[in-house]
Amino acid sequence: MSAEASPALVSPEQLEAELRDIGARLYHSRHPFHALLHAGKLNRGQVQAWALNRFEYQRCIPLKDAAILARMDDPALRRIWRQRIIDHDGSAEGEGGIARWLHLTDALGLDRELVSSGRALLPGTRFAVHAYIHFVRDRSLLEAIASSLTELFAPTIISERVTGMLRHYDFVSRESLAYFEHRLTEAPRDSDFALDYVKRHADTAEKQELVRAALRFKCSVLWSQLDALHFAYVEPGVAWPDAFVPADAHAAAAA
Repeated sequence: MSAEASPALVSPEQLEAELRDIGARLYHSRHPFHALLHAGKLNRGQVQAWALNRFEYQRCIPLKDAAILARMDDPALRRIWRQRIIDHDGSAEGEGGIARWLHLTDALGLDRELVSSGRALLPGTRFAVHAYIHFVRDRSLLEAIASSLTELFAPTIISERVTGMLRHYDFVSRESLAYFEHRLTEAPRDSDFALDYVKRHADTAEKQELVRAALRFKCSVLWSQLDALHFAYVEPGVAWPDAFVPADAHAAAAA
């Protein structure tokens, strides 16, 4: 039996089309948990659990980007990439994407120290996020940059999220969702740069296959976080004993 044929080198335009197809199939916008979130089918406690667990991902984005930045020899490339860290950390206390996410968790009635400490996270959340940091640290720079290409698909899910949450949940406001409004401009800028980099530097069939695999991996990181949330807080509703317990779950148990 002959060995499976290796993938052939494709044009940069074909590579882009294949990457976009991966996102269309595997991006977490297709996860059932997001369908419930955007359609107003979750209760307040389930939305709180989502925001609390998602903070671990938000918190680690600058750590991920710092790991990538440390591997860049070209100062021009570093100057471009470091904007991502500024976007999330801000230039001063209370600025940036992390602060805006904490504003959302505040608005949802979550204790800020509980959110920031990470002690109430689901194990699946923690493992997925830290697997991503390890990936960008240990794989090639090309693969690390390619893994960020999920940002190509972010504007659509952000628009759906903001519209759906404002329509269905009286406990959120446009102000509390400010994180997403900023990402509508930041994500396209970042993904345009990363896509151009990948198309120029994935110049062999082997590198192109690594790029495809990197994007599939990143999609799995995002998807697995929602798997953990769905299992713990929707169906079957079995959470890690040390994980966040919504106040409405306590009320239901008492009743």
